[in-house]
Amino acid sequence: MKTLQDYIDKLNSLNFKEMYENDFFLTWEKSDAELEAVWTVADALRFMRENNISTKVFESGLGISLFRDNSTRTRFSFASACNLLGLEVQDLDEGKSQVAHGETVRETANMVSFMADVIGIRDDMYIGKGNAYMHEFMEAVTQGNKDGILEQRPTLVNLQCDIDHPTQSMADALHIIHEMGGLENLKGKKLAMTWAYSPSYGKPLSVPQGIIGLMTRMGMEVVLAHPEGYEVMPEVVEVAKKNAEKSGGSFRISNDMADAFKDADVVYPKSWAPFAAMEKRTNLYAEGDSDGIKALEKELLSQNAQHKDWCCTEELMKTTKDGKALYMHCLPADINDVSCVDGEVEATVFDRYRDPLYKEASYKPYVIASMIFLSKFKNPQEILKKLEVKKAPRIFE
Repeated sequence: MKTLQDYIDKLNSLNFKEMYENDFFLTWEKSDAELEAVWTVADALRFMRENNISTKVFESGLGISLFRDNSTRTRFSFASACNLLGLEVQDLDEGKSQVAHGETVRETANMVSFMADVIGIRDDMYIGKGNAYMHEFMEAVTQGNKDGILEQRPTLVNLQCDIDHPTQSMADALHIIHEMGGLENLKGKKLAMTWAYSPSYGKPLSVPQGIIGLMTRMGMEVVLAHPEGYEVMPEVVEVAKKNAEKSGGSFRISNDMADAFKDADVVYPKSWAPFAAMEKRTNLYAEGDSDGIKALEKELLSQNAQHKDWCCTEELMKTTKDGKALYMHCLPADINDVSCVDGEVEATVFDRYRDPLYKEASYKPYVIASMIFLSKFKNPQEILKKLEVKKAPRIFE
């Protein structure tokens, strides 16, 4: 049986001091020890909640959420993470703010951050824009703190940008770690990150990019599979190649879904839009070309329709390791004859993995809370110990 001290001892063996008063933009900007610290604290926080020990480390403060794209899981995961630590969440709705009247990023960032401890931003729609916006926002609050405008500098958690979806990939990794009985057991395991057909267009690239950018760190044999023309950002492919070489794993690209699934330990069939098309869409929006956007959408839907055979079927699942690969998805999935006629996955496959999929999603609030925790406390081991000694119940019995 695990104890809280076990998690504290693990943290004592890791060097993650650079996470203090720092942001979380991309997983590949963090060291292996820092990633393991995130998973360790996430497990510790979950352990405490399950054992009715309060994890409230803030008596006041705000978590500001800014979602420039729709969200269910990540929105509620961020709110849950903030609440778990004692922060109140305030959504920044740009439509109800002065942004519509020309308020600058610098001004908005400072005005919402007077009592903010963390900023969570999702900006994943436009290539070259989302991650850049997050950096601009944080440069503004950093300067505000230096100038004495802000009493504290809030931490940024990237809730999905155009390049990476770190809270998703980190939660996915923690799910795999638990399913396989430990981080050390991921080495040599085959993971298939594959494109799958969807009747909708314009799904972000950040999930597949996040997966290949992180799982190659674990010594896994990662295959990125997609039809020709559905390439991801070339710079992220380079990151994956370098990570695999360093970790002793492997990374390759295939245009054959069956090849990717064969003997795979983990499969992650998920639709995304081609990198070139997303670049084109970004430019069309910048130009205000509504006719061009409509034409591109029509073109991409037609292109998708040529690949309806890229679906996670029962037959494909039988070809995985012992026919029992772990099926993963960030959700919501396009399910055949349920949410659409043809989609990413057959209903029988999805139904069989429904509980593990929901469990996969359940790690995200703890991962986000861990990212906040490690950024706000210089000695998180000491804080965890104090919480254990205090042993304030989350629910009075």
